[in-house]
Amino acid sequence: MSLPPFTFSGGTAVVTGAAGGMGEHLARGLAERGCALVLVDRDAGRLETVAASIRSAFPARNVATHVVDLSNSADVVDLAGQILETTPVISLLINNAGVALAGRFDQMGLDDFDWVMDTNFRAPVVLTHYLLPRIPPGGHLVNVSSLFGLVAPRGQTAYSSSKFALRGFSESLRRELAPRGIGVTCVHPGGVKTGIALNARVAGGLPSAEQERTKKEFNRLLTFPADRAAELILGAVQHRRRRLLIGTSAKILDVATRITPGSFGTFERWGISVAGLLGRRMSRGTST
Repeated sequence: MSLPPFTFSGGTAVVTGAAGGMGEHLARGLAERGCALVLVDRDAGRLETVAASIRSAFPARNVATHVVDLSNSADVVDLAGQILETTPVISLLINNAGVALAGRFDQMGLDDFDWVMDTNFRAPVVLTHYLLPRIPPGGHLVNVSSLFGLVAPRGQTAYSSSKFALRGFSESLRRELAPRGIGVTCVHPGGVKTGIALNARVAGGLPSAEQERTKKEFNRLLTFPADRAAELILGAVQHRRRRLLIGTSAKILDVATRITPGSFGTFERWGISVAGLLGRRMSRGTST
């Protein structure tokens, strides 16, 4: 079902993970387009800095903030209740917040695995469940999955599980909501420059010095500008794209897995790693 272009001006957008990276730039881009904002993050200081900057630049915009750790399911339910109390209509929900965990499955504890699943998958599901009744025809939802929602490399069992789950949730939800005039976009970024690597957890079993080295090495691979990624996402929303691939790595692996499902293991055997793909210069996003 084809939906008309999304109208930003005059609407209200909820954005999680809004204190930095893509979330911060999404919030600014939405304010520029005329949206009131409900911004969510666990970093109180940084979130207030972002909100204050937007209020200063766009004094006519209403900007509400909520400091919440999305890994706490009870707090997510409370957040949804607070938003419902103050926001009668939600035109756009962007589930952008995410966390990462590196390490083999046999190195990590289930608490760490649950932390990733609760933040990356359960929180978007809970927020969507409670806020969906306030999203009218013409509204839109965005779920930010990942390159690792397309392929599942070694050392990413928790993260890939959460992002594959979010992808499946998005695709099914899109089919359910289309007859109601509500669109859903699933985003697969590859190598976007955010703080996710430096804020990631590393599974136990590695010395602290090696854990820090691992995070810093991963962070160096994130090169795609977050502001550019945010603009691509907002463009995909406007045009009601079902899917957005950001970066060369996401596009290459998407094509490869479509042509030959399960081919990523072959790439690894050939010595073509995710790190190698992420390290390539990335310049465009592809919408479908």
